[in-house]
Amino acid sequence: MNRERQRELLKIARDSIRAEFTGERLKISPSSEEFGAFVTLRKQGELRGCIGYMVPICPLNEQVARLACSAAFEDYRFPRLEESELSLCTIEISLLSPPRRISSVDEFMLGTQGIIMTAAGRRAVFLPQVAEETGWSKEELLAALSRKAGLAADAWKSSSATFDVFTAEMFSE
Repeated sequence: MNRERQRELLKIARDSIRAEFTGERLKISPSSEEFGAFVTLRKQGELRGCIGYMVPICPLNEQVARLACSAAFEDYRFPRLEESELSLCTIEISLLSPPRRISSVDEFMLGTQGIIMTAAGRRAVFLPQVAEETGWSKEELLAALSRKAGLAADAWKSSSATFDVFTAEMFSE
């Protein structure tokens, strides 16, 4: 995706959050692209919200607007974003490739691919950039993924655990 289009999507994300504070009705222009996507907010470099869909649910412009507001106001890990915080936040968008099942966690390429783990009726996902941001080894990342799913840290070792991988095109303000 070219830089101009990336800037347009980042503007849609920021304008959507701002519109929630002002009560204005934001007009989102139609788009034909469809991607799974995540929108991440960072306040002074620290995670402040991150919400996404692994597969597209609507055209990209609308999906980015929805995800930006969800990351700002609905991420259960954080209180709702306050209007005064918005200027302190940067927005990051990750556009995802379709997930692909792998037969063994050995096929997972740390730092290059994101990963989805399904085990014991639970599911958790990490974007590709999580490995670099945390400095975790593959085993540390998989243990954290297991805990994120609400399971024991070694749940990823279960023979019933399944894994899907994906790549992401990430860009930010």
